[in-house]
Amino acid sequence: MQDDSGDQNSNNNLKDFIQDYWDIFVGISAVLLALFLHKSGFGLSATIFAAIGIGALSITVSEIAEILSERWQEPYGSFVLTFSAVIVEIVLLYIILLQAFTNPDVVNTVKGGIISAVIVDMNVLLGLAVFLGGLKFIEQEHNKETSSAYTTILFVTGIALLVPSLLSQSNHSKEVIEEASIVIAALLMLFYVIIVVFQTKTHTHFFKQTARSRIFRLKRKLKRTSADSVEQSNTEDDYIFEKFNNYGLIASIFVSIAIIALGAEVFASDGVKIASEYGISAGISGLIIAIVSVSPEIMTAIKAAKNDEIQRVVNIAMGASTVSILLTVPILMMLAYASGIRLTLAFNPLEIGALILTIILAWKTTDEGQTNYFEGISHLMFFMAFAIIAAYY
Repeated sequence: MQDDSGDQNSNNNLKDFIQDYWDIFVGISAVLLALFLHKSGFGLSATIFAAIGIGALSITVSEIAEILSERWQEPYGSFVLTFSAVIVEIVLLYIILLQAFTNPDVVNTVKGGIISAVIVDMNVLLGLAVFLGGLKFIEQEHNKETSSAYTTILFVTGIALLVPSLLSQSNHSKEVIEEASIVIAALLMLFYVIIVVFQTKTHTHFFKQTARSRIFRLKRKLKRTSADSVEQSNTEDDYIFEKFNNYGLIASIFVSIAIIALGAEVFASDGVKIASEYGISAGISGLIIAIVSVSPEIMTAIKAAKNDEIQRVVNIAMGASTVSILLTVPILMMLAYASGIRLTLAFNPLEIGALILTIILAWKTTDEGQTNYFEGISHLMFFMAFAIIAAYY
């Protein structure tokens, strides 16, 4: 009996170890394999493994950021999660942008990636989480002030991005469009600073949960008195990153991002060639980039929705979308100009139209402070329609 018990404990320990660290092993192994395949001339395989490595290590970044978020609580928690994800997005898009020296069309792919990140966050992430959460809990409640604030911010930024796009449709020169893009980027960065103060200092109550379902409160109460919960918490403490202090966690995030950058370099150089060879449109390329970078947030949001933490879902989806525009755009433009690449904010009509319609849809589905599975499926339907148009645009 003791031997059987010992074997079972060993199996459980191995299972827990795999569940805790699979993303690190898969991520590093996939990136190394991608580098080998890239040097060996297997472009398609290298691109696939690079994407796997980026996605797996992005989950690691998300897991580490989640530990920080639990220590700092809302609204700082979701702020940390979205910020760490956007760093990965910026690294990925910038490395792809560097391919513009040999292939100028890559600039359109990067622009598509910027807008697609918001489309994926607001439709795939929010849609899946709301849909699955709605199936389990019928209706879920969140702070309606959160969605109201975020949709207002996103609508204003969407209108701001219209300026260079409208100028590009007229007879204005490229220099004028570049100057307008720089001014808009500076305004977006200023707007972001104001929003950070608004979110973390003056109006933190706008981004906190105001109500939870009776079922959720009952589950929490049962967990506190359950022996299984005590055992689970002890197991979670064995996760190595739980033992790190905040500085150690931040350092771990940047080490992970450095490895992601290696995979991103392969993904960019070989991925651009593959897209050109197979005739993949800039819109679909942008969607692929967005899905790879946003996938960890999607998993985090789904887990939160299933735990009836829909407030966290709203914070992650809308917060990530906000940061994707207000922070990614100015930083990417600065990096581009420092590298000698002229990046403007002249997006095509499909991208701007989809962005504004997404914001309107998110406003309508979250303005009452309640969500259900029908609202989730509405976002997913919108995304599918956008993907179809992007494939043929």
